[in-house]
Amino acid sequence: MKTTAQILRDYRGPALFSFGFRPFFLFAALWAAVTIPLWLLSFLGIGEISATIFTRDWHVHEMLFGYTAAVIVGYMTVAGVNWTGHYPVAGRSIVLLVMLWAVGRLAMLAYPVLGSIAALIDALFLIVFASALWREQLAASSWRNVAPCIVVSLLAIANIGFHITMIVPDIALAPERMAIGLIIFLIALIGGRLVPSFTRNWMAQHKIKPEPASYGRFDTAVLGITGAGIALWVVWPLAAVTGVLLIIAGAGLFIRLLRWRGWIVINDGMVAVLHLGYFWCALGLAMLGASILWPAHLAGSAAIHALAVGAIGMMTLAVMTRTSRSHTGRERRADRPTLAIYGLAMAAATTRVLAPFAMPIYPQLLVLSALSWSLAFAIFALVYGPMLARAWKRKV
Repeated sequence: MKTTAQILRDYRGPALFSFGFRPFFLFAALWAAVTIPLWLLSFLGIGEISATIFTRDWHVHEMLFGYTAAVIVGYMTVAGVNWTGHYPVAGRSIVLLVMLWAVGRLAMLAYPVLGSIAALIDALFLIVFASALWREQLAASSWRNVAPCIVVSLLAIANIGFHITMIVPDIALAPERMAIGLIIFLIALIGGRLVPSFTRNWMAQHKIKPEPASYGRFDTAVLGITGAGIALWVVWPLAAVTGVLLIIAGAGLFIRLLRWRGWIVINDGMVAVLHLGYFWCALGLAMLGASILWPAHLAGSAAIHALAVGAIGMMTLAVMTRTSRSHTGRERRADRPTLAIYGLAMAAATTRVLAPFAMPIYPQLLVLSALSWSLAFAIFALVYGPMLARAWKRKV
């Protein structure tokens, strides 16, 4: 059996498909830029076709299992080597995985016609990748970093559950909550490693003390409460205890963020945006808890979009830009187009969260949020696409 290094050496195809992060980051960005305007056409009642295809379920599914799943897979094809010593998917296998993802997107567009066949096609992508992750994890005989394997596997199950809801409407929102919860927990977990690590490296380069707080019992406790709160939200979404735990989780994540001293790195956009993404994660969980306890004062949709557009949108863009530059041999620095990407993503999240609190201009804020979101990802595709499609460039 060939090693990962041999597989990569033998690969002779386009640079775009040499590593998983390259095609998945690019295609995920293009998909994110296109899907929101399509959904908005349906939401605003423009066009007969849009109302049939671009339903609310399609919108939710494609943001969670289309866009976000692609970014997660792209990142884990790189990060997996840190956990197991091998890339879970490399070389020609990347092409197969990308094809599974792309066919899944087409199947979802044809869902009104294909029905359960579309569901089967779409489900394959995460099932195959979860299997690849477990294969490498078992081969490594190390269980220290098994959490990502579990999360991706549960995400695959949530996707299957999402399709089952078409048959069993009573559980309609449970798989949706499960998917959002899993992704947010992944941000809390892996983001909790990346944010202080990159902040510490930046501070060391600039000889700034004290460093961000090291991982300790407090962090473990906060992650435990976050996991418990999210799990309760999935199965018991309206319970008061769920709301309380989510507020405590949000507060705990915010305290973690303060302990990492993010204000020090405000001049380095590529590090600062990681703190912003984690901030949205903390704020979103606290808002979600508050919306359960005081629904008359805080709309649940505002909390969901603080998590979906704010935490997921900001953190995925932060990871995509940093990983793309780092793993294509470029300086890890946020240039003007990159800062524009971050600014537009922040505007998309802010306007979408504020929209339910400003009903007289609700449609206008939705349009502004959608335009900001699509522009952010269109700029990413335009600026980072050539980097991702070309061979490695030596750092200068």
